[in-house]
Amino acid sequence: MANIKSSKKRAEISERNRLKNVSIKSAVKTAIRKVLEAVKAAKTEDITATLNKAYSVIDKAVSKGVLHKNTAARKKSRITRHLNKQQVPSE
Repeated sequence: MANIKSSKKRAEISERNRLKNVSIKSAVKTAIRKVLEAVKAAKTEDITATLNKAYSVIDKAVSKGVLHKNTAARKKSRITRHLNKQQVPSE
């Protein structure tokens, strides 16, 4: 543990920020999982609602500095690709 007062404060702030970041990342993963589950269940109304929610959560994570914008774009792209792959009618 740090001895200097400012160093102790920085350690406390870092821990607080880490917990916030973990929470936000967890919310992103949960939102993505819900979209994939809706796609698997083929519930159209659930898909659009969960997809919009997931995009929103991902974009908020970017605005808070938890995710890089390219990481967010990649996650959204992967969700969309998965969705499109499931919706293609097999002939």
